[in-house]
Amino acid sequence: MFFCVGFVGIGIMLYLHIKYVYKGYIMTAIYNKDAKKKATNITINSELLEKAKKYKINISANVEKTLEELIRQHEIQNWEKENKEAINSYNQRISENGLFSDGLRSF
Repeated sequence: MFFCVGFVGIGIMLYLHIKYVYKGYIMTAIYNKDAKKKATNITINSELLEKAKKYKINISANVEKTLEELIRQHEIQNWEKENKEAINSYNQRISENGLFSDGLRSF
């Protein structure tokens, strides 16, 4: 998805800032990492489990990392859906009026 199709400058910079801040580069945690741990049962392929134990892979920590990333991806998709109208409106305004800096750019 492009925030500012066909334009360069501040529109794209704003888009990149929003995307990367939201996708976690500067984003705060999506959950309380200090919350109490809760025991649960999961079913894992027995061969994978054996290899994980062999390599001393922390299953709980890796499940948490994977869940965090999956949840983050869902929240990004939700954010994009929720803001689609505003993004489209911004794109329309820029395509009709240009950017305020169009006359100031040297490229």
